[in-house]
Amino acid sequence: MSIEFLTFLRREVYRFMVLYKQTIVPALLSSLLYIIVFGETLGNKIPKEYFATSYMSFIVPGLAMMSVITQAYQNSASSIMQAKYLRFIEDILIAPLSGLQVSLGYIIGGSMRGLICGLSILIMCIIMPNTDFKVDNWFLTLLYLLTVSWTFSAFGVIIGVIAKSWDEIGSFSNFIFMPMTFLGGVFYSLEMLPGWAQKVSLFNPIYWMINGLRYATLSIEEISYVASLLICIGFSTVFTIIASYLFKKGYKIKS
Repeated sequence: MSIEFLTFLRREVYRFMVLYKQTIVPALLSSLLYIIVFGETLGNKIPKEYFATSYMSFIVPGLAMMSVITQAYQNSASSIMQAKYLRFIEDILIAPLSGLQVSLGYIIGGSMRGLICGLSILIMCIIMPNTDFKVDNWFLTLLYLLTVSWTFSAFGVIIGVIAKSWDEIGSFSNFIFMPMTFLGGVFYSLEMLPGWAQKVSLFNPIYWMINGLRYATLSIEEISYVASLLICIGFSTVFTIIASYLFKKGYKIKS
């Protein structure tokens, strides 16, 4: 790796690490509130036959994945939008970096933020009192967190390049990712849905990602975890190629 790429990558990682009170801590607090409100308050009122573990443990992988998706996307998309808004994107484009290196710098930076948030949530839930949450397969868990984080960080790069305003970046989080995540099985099992709803859920890629992580942590398999992993890898590869191409061509960022 060239010194130029490592310098750019360090800048992207340092960007969110130095602002951890705005980038890392809120993700942990929001997940903790979900666990307290849904896990403690509603968990005892939901029939236990739908879950192979406690309801509180059941929702942890979904909450971790929800944080990974949001944080990875926001990091790369906002970083590029900030560079365009403050007009220092030109400095990045004239640096001795290829389009692939620039896109990878943004993607890896966003992936690190998503991975750190997701992993921190899992560790927080492990050490919390009155919970039986555990991680059965750490390797598979880290693999899922990394691939999903990479996927949405790469997608954030694409939207950051294409978007003309901050509102367009926020629209994807509020009107696409959030509904898909909540309808992706974060708080419920697929068996709790009617037949037609179960079939619709299978078209939601985030559902596959959440259940893949749920299998890695709790060994609960509603659908094939191999297929889930292949979907994650497929999306991450496609989005990385598109992001690299956009930077190579300078789409909407070169005058």
